[in-house]
Amino acid sequence: MRKLRMLLPAVLLAACNSGSNAVAQDNATPAAPAGGLPFKVTPVADFDAPWAMTFLPDGSMLVTEKAGTLLLVSPDGKQKQPVASFPVDSAGQGGLMDVVLAPDFAKSHHVYLSYSAAGEGGKGVVLVRGALTGDPGARPALTGITELFRATPFVEGSGHYSGRIAFSPDGKYLFFTNGERQKFDPAQDPKMTLGKVLRLTPDGKPAPGNPLAAQGFHPAIWSYGHRNLLGIAFDAQGNLWEQEMGPKGGDEVNLILPGRNYGYPKVSNGDHYDGRPIPDHSPGDGFEAPRVWWNPVISPGGLIVYSGSMFPQWKGDLFIGGLSSQSLVRVDVNGTDAKKGDQWPMGARIREVEQGPDGALWLLEDGGESQGRLLKLTPN
Repeated sequence: MRKLRMLLPAVLLAACNSGSNAVAQDNATPAAPAGGLPFKVTPVADFDAPWAMTFLPDGSMLVTEKAGTLLLVSPDGKQKQPVASFPVDSAGQGGLMDVVLAPDFAKSHHVYLSYSAAGEGGKGVVLVRGALTGDPGARPALTGITELFRATPFVEGSGHYSGRIAFSPDGKYLFFTNGERQKFDPAQDPKMTLGKVLRLTPDGKPAPGNPLAAQGFHPAIWSYGHRNLLGIAFDAQGNLWEQEMGPKGGDEVNLILPGRNYGYPKVSNGDHYDGRPIPDHSPGDGFEAPRVWWNPVISPGGLIVYSGSMFPQWKGDLFIGGLSSQSLVRVDVNGTDAKKGDQWPMGARIREVEQGPDGALWLLEDGGESQGRLLKLTPN
């Protein structure tokens, strides 16, 4: 098989033609700049409830759709080719979720994905891997799909799966988020993977040396006390950033440190939906406080650390998709400190944020109330 990146454009044409315990900063949100958005927004393609995307070396894209289809999309968005479908349980917040290339993709062609599945005990999120293949004249396909890991336990309900994937900068470890499935207490349960950031090997095994294994925790756990973790990414210094939806208030951006307890549901800067209070984070409470939090919420979707040159003023900052807030959110990062930057109104629920090969920002609108469009953001 030739190098995949040399084949995909031709195949598409042939086949498609179509730490600290410091108290978090106050929750004031900067206003959108006067005079409109600081970037040009170009619609590129439409999808059926898209969830995540990633770029291939040739500039084409892989896009997941909630119902279970993985699509290969040409760089201009005009051609879309299904390359795999998955047996997802798409009720509620379920569906085909994240998609990430292996660090050695040029050699292995491996692609990692997550999705919600039904099984013994209820439902849960699973991590799978396949190889993206495409010989000349053949339809591209994801082959050899293998389940590597599944959240434990499976429970009833259709919410808070999480399922975000990030590789460590050295490529040795895979970080995988498991939501607490709207069950609260599992986030603090040392035996369950729910409400946790996990550190795995690329083959889906608990990574050796995880910080809590010797204390009787599930051996995959890296940090705990989380709610619904819908974004995770490393910066250029190797810091791991994560964002999650809070309860009624208290959406968070966290700096993920090994072995730390982030407090949910014992502490939060939000409260339960039924009005019951949750104690706020406070100095000395034994929990890791968020670096940034929002109340009212933004309902954070995807997360990236921007490293491109198209918007040099934002290099190193976080970008977050806002669902209920229908916004694109920037968080200003300085080392391990963070503060609110901008919140731009986008007029649609933003599920995913990605950085293109040329440094452009790319957004996926959520399905349902929004159109499910792929948008490209470039300087005005």
